[in-house]
Order: sequence, then structure tokens, then C-alpha cells
Amino acid sequence: MKKSFILLFTMMLTVGLLAACGTSDKANKKSGDKKVLVMATSADYPPFEYVETGKSDEIIGFDADLAKAIAKNLGYEVKVKDMDFSGLVQSLKSGQADFVLAGMTPTEKRKKNVDFSDIYYTAHHLIVSKKDSGIKSIADLKGKTVGVQLGSIQEGKAQEINKEVPIKIENRNRIPDLIQEIKSGRFDAAIIEDTVAKGYLEKEKDFAGFTLSDDPKEAGSAIAFPKNSELTAKFNKELKKMKDNGELQKLVVKWFGGEQ
Repeated sequence: MKKSFILLFTMMLTVGLLAACGTSDKANKKSGDKKVLVMATSADYPPFEYVETGKSDEIIGFDADLAKAIAKNLGYEVKVKDMDFSGLVQSLKSGQADFVLAGMTPTEKRKKNVDFSDIYYTAHHLIVSKKDSGIKSIADLKGKTVGVQLGSIQEGKAQEINKEVPIKIENRNRIPDLIQEIKSGRFDAAIIEDTVAKGYLEKEKDFAGFTLSDDPKEAGSAIAFPKNSELTAKFNKELKKMKDNGELQKLVVKWFGGEQ
């Protein structure tokens, strides 16, 4: 009888200790809030985000530096996930990423699915083509094949142009694909953000470009977050600090060589 009592007491004590350990583990897990944020991007967009071929697999650029600076101030680390631009918004909706930094414009259509930070950079759009193409204005695009990145704001720009001048619109997942299609003669031109196009124009000496006028409501790049994410306000606060103390301008000069 005594032995049975002791055995029962020992079992109850063991179960109690295990339960306590489980509670402790859960508490530690809960108190150890998420310290790594997943940033989704499309690393084909220098100088915003890209991989320096032959040097490293690391994704570098203006957006990568901006993400790391903000996250560091908030006590987070950043893990960068590369994917096609057209899948970035869905990555937020499906929980694959905590935020998107990819030179993304906060259009009204996108705002229905995700939330955006304040604008952190403003650029313009360029029509890029070969110098001997004879394309120097929108009117010259009539009947031409124009390439755009799938899911980009430039895709919308091409559709606007098509209402004014009939063109054939083709899309590709990556910016280098657009450049290659022009070089091969399959595309007559492509619409690319000017900051990004600048790098390609420097490399491709037989390429030229002209700037499109922008819709003020669609201008600029912002950070995207899942709907109602608490990170939106936190990132906005740090973004304002970086604007006020000059840190954002330092990044602009580092990656674009000019002022905003």
C-alpha cells in the first residue's frame, strides 16, 4: 500500500514537472518574438536589388540596404527571398513574406490586397530601344512590340499608351529578358524605370531612351506589407527618422549617385 502510494506520488510529480517544462517552453517561445523578417523581392532590378554575377550570391542594392537599416533599428534581422515580381503581392497574402521591398509603386489596385509604407523613392519611366530604331516619341511606337515586366507598373503604362497609339504589348518575368528581346529584335522597345534603365544604357552602347511623363498619383516606390500588419507603422517611423537625419539620402547617393 505504501509502495503504491509512493509510486503514484512519483508519477504525479513527474507529470507535473513535464507539464511545467512544456509551459516554460511555450512561454519562452512566445517571449522570444520573431527576430527574423522575410523580405520578398525580385533581384533583377539594379540598383534597387540584384546579384553581382561572379562575385557572390548575396542580393544587394538600395532596397536591400534600406531593409537592413530599418530592421536593425527595430531589432530584427532580414532574410531576403528572391522571386518573380508578379508573385510578390501574393507572397504577402500567403504569409511567405513579412514585407516586400522591390521598387514597388503603391497603386490603388495593389492597395486592395496589401498595405504600403510612405514613399521612399521617386523615379520616372523610360522607353528603351536601339538607337537606330527611329523611336524617339510615343507616336513612333505605333504598331511596334513593346516589352514590360509582368505585374509591374510599366505594364499599366503600356496599356495607357495602347489607348493612344496601337502597340503590341509583351511581358516577361525579368528585366534582363526585356533587354535580350530588344537585342534579338523580337521587341522594338521596352518600358523600364529610369533608374534601372540607366545601368543598361551604360552597358548597351547601341541603346537609347526617352522619359515618359508620370501620373503623380502613381509615382514613387513604397514598402508593401500584409493587410493590417503592425510593421507598417514601425517601418514608417524609422523611414521618417532616416529621411530627417539624412541616412536615406546617403543611400540614394550611394546607389544612384544623385539627390532626390
